[in-house]
Amino acid sequence: MIYRTHGTCSSKIEVDIDADHIIRSVAFTGGCNGNLKGISSLVKGMKAEDVIEKLQGTICGFRNTSCPDQLALALKAAISQAD
Repeated sequence: MIYRTHGTCSSKIEVDIDADHIIRSVAFTGGCNGNLKGISSLVKGMKAEDVIEKLQGTICGFRNTSCPDQLALALKAAISQAD
């Protein structure tokens, strides 16, 4: 699924999860390239719910969100689509 981000330097996140909510892939468009590639690699193979728990609420500077926080929201949306 494609999730359009809000309030971050990245503009969208492409998320692929399987029926058991295991993350197959994550790809960010825009944002801090190296950091977001690193996050994408770290979460691959993890349960979406575990990633949501760890990343939700992360802020970036003066913003009330961040790319990791937006990833948590994207994963929530992907779970609801999968179920």
